[in-house]
Amino acid sequence: MGKTSFSSYIIGVSFISALGGYLFGFDFAVISGALPFLRQAFGLNAWWEGFLTGSLALGCITGCLLAGNIAERFGRRPGLMLSALIFAVSSLGMAMSPSLTVFIIMRFAAGVGVGMASMLSPMYIAEISPASMRGRNVSINQLTIVIGILVTNLINYKLADLGPESWRWMFGLGFIPSVLFLLGVIWLPESPRWLVKAGKADEAEAVLKKTGTEAYVKKTMTDISLSLAVPAGSSVRAIFHKGVRPAVFVGIVLAVFQQLCGINVVFNYTSTIFQSVGASLDRQLFETIAIGCVNLVFTVLAMWLVEKLGRRPLMLIGSLGLCIVYVLLATLLKNQATAALISAIVLLAIGLYSSSLAPVTWVLISEIFPNHIRTAASSVAIVALWGAYFILAFTFPVLAEELGTYGPFYLYACICLLGFLYVKGKVKETKGQTLEALEHNLIRH
Repeated sequence: MGKTSFSSYIIGVSFISALGGYLFGFDFAVISGALPFLRQAFGLNAWWEGFLTGSLALGCITGCLLAGNIAERFGRRPGLMLSALIFAVSSLGMAMSPSLTVFIIMRFAAGVGVGMASMLSPMYIAEISPASMRGRNVSINQLTIVIGILVTNLINYKLADLGPESWRWMFGLGFIPSVLFLLGVIWLPESPRWLVKAGKADEAEAVLKKTGTEAYVKKTMTDISLSLAVPAGSSVRAIFHKGVRPAVFVGIVLAVFQQLCGINVVFNYTSTIFQSVGASLDRQLFETIAIGCVNLVFTVLAMWLVEKLGRRPLMLIGSLGLCIVYVLLATLLKNQATAALISAIVLLAIGLYSSSLAPVTWVLISEIFPNHIRTAASSVAIVALWGAYFILAFTFPVLAEELGTYGPFYLYACICLLGFLYVKGKVKETKGQTLEALEHNLIRH
């Protein structure tokens, strides 16, 4: 098998695993187009609107914890298959919900699937990819997320003409990509790093032979075995060991920052933001499409930049850029600027986020933890991420009602400035290093 064949195989495997990201994007974006109809269907006030939107995150937290246990005991592949099944069932459940209570339960269930995929897909891709391709391949997961967001926004825009019950179709159509994801995962090999950890070295070697030369296979097998040669202990105790504590803390902070930076209120509450400056419902839904398009273009750019510029520079540019853009956006919203001008600034913010914080945070979380605690540490970081998302999604409608739609963006600008300072002082570059080399370089032994 030649170098091109190795690359094609790895990219194919990465894309299939990253279909979990597509479903993540679907459940994340569908709420934006559906909210105007859900407000009428269930008579939502600001508090219930925030809780309904944020209930996805509560499910995500549960999904991360569940995924960690499954991934350690049974492997990455069974966890991905279960997440696909949960996606499929919850999509139909939301579509057929007879009441707000049932809908929230089903959205919580959807969050379980999202949480599992958000942890397992980037972890799996990182563990099967050579160092030279890892950043780009993990970014494929972010690419499928934004494709999911864009396609969902386009479908929502078309379905809106069906009337008050159109939200049921918006959610129900998620069943189709869920089944495609499940069928794809059946074809995937297991992670070679999990196979070695499970005592299945021959199977791990067979998988690695599809991804690199004999020399690569031999070196990787040796590195994995050495990295796993650590004293046994509980996962909880291991992730708070003084040697790995700094890396775990960095992962948690970056995960929380990716959410509290505020951009996801733009994705989830597009209609609220543009309604505040007098935009029609049609214009509100159209803006979600524009956001999806810009999101896709800049995510593709990030897949190239993450290996060219590196992780740290992109994080610095994104955090400082968002800080400046948020101040401008808040000022324009406060002064009731035109929808066109608001749209331009919103799209600038989306471009900055999509080429920096969005993909790079997932890449770093998949890279910086040592092999023997990667599952547990990733679970902790991603649980923190979804906890932060719940806080963001739940509080925005309430803050917007109390402070005006512009008010929260001043807060998000301050958070972005603090994030910039933290990345500058604490985050190290990881580009081009194997997972085992990163373990040696970043972890205190």
